[in-house]
Amino acid sequence: MGILVGVTGLWAFSFSLIGVYLSGQVDATFAVLTRITLALLVFAPMMRLRGLGWRLATGLMAVGAVELGLMYFFFYQSFLWLSVPEVLLFTIFTPIYISLLEDALERRFDSRCLLAALGAVAGAAVIRYQPISADYWHGFLIVQGANLCFAAGQVGYRRLHLALPPELPRRALFGWFFAGAWPLSLLLFCLLGDADALPGTSLQWGVLLWLGLGASGFGFYAWNIGATRVNAATLAVMNNALIPAGLAVNLLLWNHDADVLRLAAGAAIIVLALWLSRRGQTARA
Repeated sequence: MGILVGVTGLWAFSFSLIGVYLSGQVDATFAVLTRITLALLVFAPMMRLRGLGWRLATGLMAVGAVELGLMYFFFYQSFLWLSVPEVLLFTIFTPIYISLLEDALERRFDSRCLLAALGAVAGAAVIRYQPISADYWHGFLIVQGANLCFAAGQVGYRRLHLALPPELPRRALFGWFFAGAWPLSLLLFCLLGDADALPGTSLQWGVLLWLGLGASGFGFYAWNIGATRVNAATLAVMNNALIPAGLAVNLLLWNHDADVLRLAAGAAIIVLALWLSRRGQTARA
C-alpha cells in the first residue's frame, strides 16, 4: 500500500507537466517513444532471460505493450482535446474497468459497475455544463481508451506475476515490460509522428527526461510491484487516489483561475457513483 501511495505522489506532477509543457507543442508519439526508450535504458542492463523463458518474457512484453505503449498513446492524445483537470477526472473510470476485467476472468458480473459508469457520465456533464462540443466527447472517449489499457495491464501483470520465478529479482525481469512497449511506440511514431514538432527547448527535453526516468521508469516498476501486494479492490481504489493529488498540483501551481466549485461538484458526483460500486466490490473482496 505504501508503494502505491508513493507512486501516486510521483505521478501527481506528471499530468500538469504534460499539459503545460508538452501538449500541443511536442509530438505526442515522440514524447511516448522518448519516455519508453529512457525507461528501457534504465532496466536493459539488468534484463535476464535465463530462468525466465521466452513464454513468460513474451507475456511481460505483451503486458508492457498494452499498459504502457497503447495507454500512453491514448493518454497524450487526450490532452489535445481536454484540460488537465478534465483528463484527471475522467481517469476515474479505471477502477470500474479493473472490476469488470476481474469479473470476466472469474466469470461473474457486478451490475454496480454499470451504475457507477452512468453516474460518472452524469458527473462529467456537470463539469462542462455549457453546451458540450464534439471535441469534449472525443477527448472523453480517448481517455477511456487509456483507462482500459492501464486497467488491462495491471490485471494482466497481477495474473502473470504468479507465474514468474520467485528466485529472480523483479528488477531483472521488468525490462521485458518496457521492451514490449518500445516497438509499438516506435511504430506509432513512424506512422503518426510529426518530425516538425520535436522538443525545441531545454525545458521540454528536461520534462521528457524526468518523465522517462522518474514517472515511467521507476514509477511503473514500483506501481506494478505494489499492485501484486494488495487485493484487487484496494488496487482499484488506489487508481483514483491520483485524481485529488493531481488536481491539487494543477490548481495550486498552474490553474489558479479554474472554476473549483463546478469542478468539485462534478467530481463529487463521480466519486459518489464510484463509492456505491466499491461498497459491493470491497465487501466481496
